Amino acid sequence: MEQTSLYLVPTPIGNLADITLRALEVLKSVDLILAEDTRTSQKLLKHYDIKKPLKSFHSFNEHKALQSMIAQLQSGTVMALISDAGTPGISDPGFLLARECVKNDIVLECLPGPTAFVPALIKSGLPCDRFVFEGFLPHKKGRQTRLKLLAEETRTIVFYESPHRIVKSLKQLAEYFGPDRLASVSRELTKIHEETVNDTLEALGTYFETKVTKGEFVIIVDGKK
Repeated sequence: MEQTSLYLVPTPIGNLADITLRALEVLKSVDLILAEDTRTSQKLLKHYDIKKPLKSFHSFNEHKALQSMIAQLQSGTVMALISDAGTPGISDPGFLLARECVKNDIVLECLPGPTAFVPALIKSGLPCDRFVFEGFLPHKKGRQTRLKLLAEETRTIVFYESPHRIVKSLKQLAEYFGPDRLASVSRELTKIHEETVNDTLEALGTYFETKVTKGEFVIIVDGKK
């Protein structure tokens, strides 16, 4: 069996206790850890007394750094890629590096672990046997086109959203999908102030309009009947 050169390692989305024993073993064993934000990752590594070299690898430098990372992997350096929270590649850097590893026959392995949309989807009470993961909607170009297309989707739809855009997105979803479409919004998952609210899109927009919104949001929307 070939030795893994790159490990994609999920990290906790909030509660540090949610990391797996295997993830800790891998992070302690690799030569180098690629991190989305080294300051954020350092807190996790320090908590578990993991002392390994850290290198920034994020959406602003991944294209530029890609070939350098591939060259290091080919030379025998064993790496782990982690994001600030959750599984690398799911609305976080990871896809480009994974694709390049596949192209260059570099053995990579993705560990199972935390991803924010899974608990949000399951606790929404909406159908989770078939769903569509959309991540973040386009901010400007293509946003309306995407909303019109998704309004016809019959499967449950999963979105990520920031606190700055949550109200705008809920109101737009109500406009395109209909105000009475059922939905669920989860924020601060696994943290002290975790909250999940289930209601219609219109009611959810009104609810979060009157609240101070912090943390990352997951929006689950029922499919078209």
